[in-house]
Amino acid sequence: MRKDIKKAVIIVNLLKPEAENLVAEITSYLDSRGIAADVFGYAGKPIDPEITGADIAFALGGDGTVLFSARTLAQLGIPVLAVNMGNFGFITEVSKNEWQETFEEYIEGKLRLSRRLMLKSVVIRNGAEIAEYHCLNDSVISAYGISKMIRLSVSLNGTHLGKYRADGVIVSTPTGSTAYSAAAGGPLMEPEMEAVLLNPICPFSLSNRPLVINSDKKIEISVDSDQRAEIMLTVDGQTVFPLKPDDIVVFEQAAEKALIINSDKRNFYEILRTKLKWSGGPDA
Repeated sequence: MRKDIKKAVIIVNLLKPEAENLVAEITSYLDSRGIAADVFGYAGKPIDPEITGADIAFALGGDGTVLFSARTLAQLGIPVLAVNMGNFGFITEVSKNEWQETFEEYIEGKLRLSRRLMLKSVVIRNGAEIAEYHCLNDSVISAYGISKMIRLSVSLNGTHLGKYRADGVIVSTPTGSTAYSAAAGGPLMEPEMEAVLLNPICPFSLSNRPLVINSDKKIEISVDSDQRAEIMLTVDGQTVFPLKPDDIVVFEQAAEKALIINSDKRNFYEILRTKLKWSGGPDA
């Protein structure tokens, strides 16, 4: 079914080469088709765009730009066309030379939306909720600065899993399974799976292994009172919240999902093969 696009939003990382030229190219094209466009640019500093009434969003940059865009747009139900302005990312699969063709195929109804699970993290202190964050990739509890072992207690749907002594814990979505969690030895998951990954970072006990959990489960991680380091919650690698002893962080699937426009140029496994340099031979 053909899409009726009347207004677009462009979120652009201005630190990327040719960013301003690409914005000018896209806005000129949209104007020629009678489509209004609001542009929100950032250059390393957070922004808080006021977005209303948009039918589509362009995220111009890399995976980091898409993560920010997803957190901003998911609750508004706005689909994101992620355009990569560097090397291909795991989320940004459309090159800066393919955006127009991809956009036209989307409005003609030829491309599907990838509905990505997002994760909600709620910080509870002294029985009160003091912070809430949503992420597309992952939320991480770890120490500030140089890696130090921290102590955490982990429960799943009220069942105590155990106490973790580790550099931290990653709670990841399927989309984020190819990011920090993969570097920490976690499994790779198809991005549209309904699951959450719990992955300890360098645990003291080898029995603490990554767990893939159905997304309807609730994970509670308590910060033990006996700590030798300051502890933080990091959301999508972009937002940091300081935690205190006895804080509880509750993780569960968010009500909304990120809507990513799928390209027909390459699929998840082709990107995996390219990014991870799978060859099937002795150099794989």
